[in-house]
Amino acid sequence: MGFDPWDAAFVADPYPAYRELREQGRALWWEATGQWLVPHYADVSALLRDRRLGRTYLHRFSHEEFGREAPPPGHEPFHVLNDNGLLDLEDPAHARVRRLVSKAFTPRTVEQLAPAVDRLARELVGQLLADGGGDLLTVVAEPLPVAVIAELLGVPEADRALLRPWSADICGMYELRPDEETAQRAVRASVEFSAYLRELIAERRKEPGEDLISGLIAAHDDEGRLSEQEMISTCVLLLNAGHEATVNTTVNGWWALFRHPEQLASLDSEKLSTAVDELMRYDTPLQLFERWVLDDIRIGDTLIPRGAEVALLFGSANRDPARFERPDALDLVRADNPHVSFGAGIHYCLGAPLARRELTASFGALLADGVPPLKLVREPRWRDGYVIRGLDELLVEF
Repeated sequence: MGFDPWDAAFVADPYPAYRELREQGRALWWEATGQWLVPHYADVSALLRDRRLGRTYLHRFSHEEFGREAPPPGHEPFHVLNDNGLLDLEDPAHARVRRLVSKAFTPRTVEQLAPAVDRLARELVGQLLADGGGDLLTVVAEPLPVAVIAELLGVPEADRALLRPWSADICGMYELRPDEETAQRAVRASVEFSAYLRELIAERRKEPGEDLISGLIAAHDDEGRLSEQEMISTCVLLLNAGHEATVNTTVNGWWALFRHPEQLASLDSEKLSTAVDELMRYDTPLQLFERWVLDDIRIGDTLIPRGAEVALLFGSANRDPARFERPDALDLVRADNPHVSFGAGIHYCLGAPLARRELTASFGALLADGVPPLKLVREPRWRDGYVIRGLDELLVEF
């Protein structure tokens, strides 16, 4: 099996190994992490919607009942923050929190942000242009979604530099087998970020504004309101999930375009909507999504018992020839493109419309009339880590 997330060659191009996995079966035991790998699109899509699986098991079982060890007590601040976010809640808690968050984070919210997103994208591209080029990752890809989320939450401009480092340290825990040093960085960031948001929430309680935090405080229904911890976890999730996908789709996407010059030459503003989804499919920013088996399931001929963990391989599903015509080809006008990069089922990404808006603005600003074509300075290196797929840098010039 060529699946080896700790091998640099695999990280650089996991897609041939995915092809082998799909040929070997529908559910494959992987001893290194004690998980069942699921590489086929049909299975990944179905299991994302299957209520016999969950992102947590604690709504039904204790750690002992489920045959799992509790996390070390020293990691508790990370788990309190993570486990109260929408992505790791299950019903009925998930339905209640999502319903309340949706009252504040509406389609109108995204529409109202659109002018700011477009302006920020133009300003960042203008800076890159004034410098004659630079690192697309640090000059455009990272600052845009962080600034947008900060604008959404009402984080003062002076504090915005804190957000990306906190997010990066927390996201380190989503990799396979994170070491203790990674865990301690995540714990530290969880404590600091939570304390910061607690103060911001207290300020908004006294003086509400037009920002999302004020909206989350005000959101209520017959079952009550969000707890302070649920608000904190929601804000952190919006930053982590909301910017990681956008940052990595931007740089991974441009790297793909540089390797397909004929597709890049054909890209214009009219193709941006399908192009953004195709770039997310072609080199998926989130490669793997884990779920616990709450009740026995069968995948093909394989019975997977309660207590097991499945690793849904988004990157493999998005290149499955059983679902996508010419899956290894980059086709910016691909119309039939139900990729799983935003998930599916109750955990479908709440921020997907905002992510698409940011990506359209970013690519659009770089392809706008009057902006010279981008040129790659040197081949980039892939960042350490596999689950969240991205580049260390992407040096470009005009």
